[in-house]
Amino acid sequence: MTPTLKQTKSLFIAIPFFVLLFISSGCILSEKKAPEKKVDPVEANIKKYKHIWDEIVNKGKLEEFNDSNFTKDVVMHMAPTDIVGIDTAREYYANYLTGFSNITFTIRDVFGQGDKLVKHWNFSGTHTGNFFGIPATGKKVSIDGVTLVRMSNGKIAEERDFLDNMDLMTQLGVLPPPAQ
Repeated sequence: MTPTLKQTKSLFIAIPFFVLLFISSGCILSEKKAPEKKVDPVEANIKKYKHIWDEIVNKGKLEEFNDSNFTKDVVMHMAPTDIVGIDTAREYYANYLTGFSNITFTIRDVFGQGDKLVKHWNFSGTHTGNFFGIPATGKKVSIDGVTLVRMSNGKIAEERDFLDNMDLMTQLGVLPPPAQ
């Protein structure tokens, strides 16, 4: 029995459709999903930490002191007292942004383990405003320091800074240079 013209036309329409369906389903089936890359929590913390401090110090964005970036009870251990809470930390660091111009904050190195990070940094700028009650001196400063950090659920929970405050005060002209 020979197919009619109508059946032949239907076959010519149906065959390309099924071929296309077969080819596309074969492609879908043969596509191998790339294995999902596991995010290293230490690397994620480092990336976020570096971003937050770049935004705050280099770009002057004090609004980054928020509960997306810091725990509500964040503790910044600064001699002689501790700064506790997001608002207090924002007020503290505002002194750096109003006290200095031409600020460059560089994280020289950062590494971590678990929820702990260690950051080696440099802060430089020109003292052109009131800095913790010290009137502008016009002096340029460059100070290195190290910060121990504890993260909690991707947020900064605690920091302990180590820097040479005597060197900073000497650079500002507040203290005389040490005797040689």
